[in-house]
Amino acid sequence: MSERRTPDAEIAYNSLKQAEPGLPAAWYYDPDQHAREIRTLWRGNWLYVCRSDELSAALSYRTFEIGDQNIVIVRASGGALNAFHNACRHRGSILCTEHAGQLKSKLLVCPYHQWSYAAGSGDLVRTSSFAEPDGFSKADYPLFKVACAEWRGSVFIHLDPSAVFDEKDVFNRSAENFRNFPLETMVTGYTWKTQIACNWKTFWENFNECLHCPNVHPELVELVPLFTRRIINPKDVPDWQDHEGSADPKFRGGMRGGGETWSSDGSAQGHTIAQLTPEDLERGHTYCSIWPNVFIGGYPDHVRIVRLHPVGPEETELTAEWLFLPETLAAEGYDISNVVDFGKLVMEQDATACELNQKGLHAAPLEHGVLMPEEYVLHRFHTWVRDGLA
Repeated sequence: MSERRTPDAEIAYNSLKQAEPGLPAAWYYDPDQHAREIRTLWRGNWLYVCRSDELSAALSYRTFEIGDQNIVIVRASGGALNAFHNACRHRGSILCTEHAGQLKSKLLVCPYHQWSYAAGSGDLVRTSSFAEPDGFSKADYPLFKVACAEWRGSVFIHLDPSAVFDEKDVFNRSAENFRNFPLETMVTGYTWKTQIACNWKTFWENFNECLHCPNVHPELVELVPLFTRRIINPKDVPDWQDHEGSADPKFRGGMRGGGETWSSDGSAQGHTIAQLTPEDLERGHTYCSIWPNVFIGGYPDHVRIVRLHPVGPEETELTAEWLFLPETLAAEGYDISNVVDFGKLVMEQDATACELNQKGLHAAPLEHGVLMPEEYVLHRFHTWVRDGLA
């Protein structure tokens, strides 16, 4: 069958052409390296915070931590969303002490000495001193701004106040396949948090390959037959052209026969998203990601957003949010656990694998791992890490 392949087949085949060294093993547990990555990769990229509806009310706020940096995001009375370092310009006290809440007025008031700032602009409005010293101007002491953006119902921040959220540049894995998903009107039906004893990079590496799938995810590979072949794309094998045009999901991708979505029984319970095209539905699942902290999964009846938060060099917190259409959640007899339980199962299996991987990285002779042909996305990720640190 090899004679059917065109000269372009070698180009179209997704793979590394040679074995590539992985990142240094110490980068996955060394505290100094972890601190370096927080300062560069995490402070230097857009980070997903929450869904916009969590900050829909005027003067609502929530805080968000990036290493030792504490950020407060506020919905101004006029509707604009603003973000600032959660630190008073007087002597540095935290302004908002709760994770989330609603301001009592249009001011952010320091709980220590009552310096007050306009929630809409961050400008210093008043101090608590009886008189202001010569040369002091309130205009010189606004809150330190942080860039804030809303994209399709989700809130993102960037510590560089001049950063611009441009969909063409921000996503490491394109969001193009989400154009028909009604993300803006979908609502959170379930939220789940867990902690994994692994470095944040270990999680991303696991997410970006399927060599582990048959052994780690028996339920998932039964639902998505392509994954039985340890690949994430039909063109990840050199003989992909031999099966081009095949209707078998083991070769073309998509769900098994009769399968509709990521759920325990594979069914969407009659609630597929009407805006999706036949191509979207046939695809069965699609993903976009913004490194280092979020990926979004789109399925015929729901969306799942997974946010990473590095607790330490070898501890990562995951927050998963399942989004549905309001009418789906309100439908009589709809069983949300059919979707949620399956997603949790897959993530728990991944967590176990990541923790095993993390433990082995401490082997004294291990300088770095090696990437095989199918791990081309990991190579892109490693390049992104190295470039960001440089």
